[in-house]
Amino acid sequence: MAQLGPYEKQIEEIGADLVFIAAEKRGHMFKPEEFLRKHPVPFPFLLDEERTVTKLYGVYHRLGTDAINIARPATFVVSRDGVIRYIYVGTSQTDRSPVEEVLEAIKNARE
Repeated sequence: MAQLGPYEKQIEEIGADLVFIAAEKRGHMFKPEEFLRKHPVPFPFLLDEERTVTKLYGVYHRLGTDAINIARPATFVVSRDGVIRYIYVGTSQTDRSPVEEVLEAIKNARE
């Protein structure tokens, strides 16, 4: 999430929309509402409290050495016609998609 925030203007210029989804419960251990108040993001943010979206996209992570009942970090670029054009699923909670790849995928999805 933090890695794409600085690219808000560039993403808007491309004509794309960005949505963040977190497999978190309101008021739970990581207190996502508090985090978002302190660190606002320029894009819509969905708390996937029941893990519905993360399970549908295959990134739900029930148990691992660095995660319990959350999602693997993942980036999906979905074109306006609903086709997934880019997928990156992290191998750990700190593994994120390269920003350059995401921006290129967004541009290509618009063509």
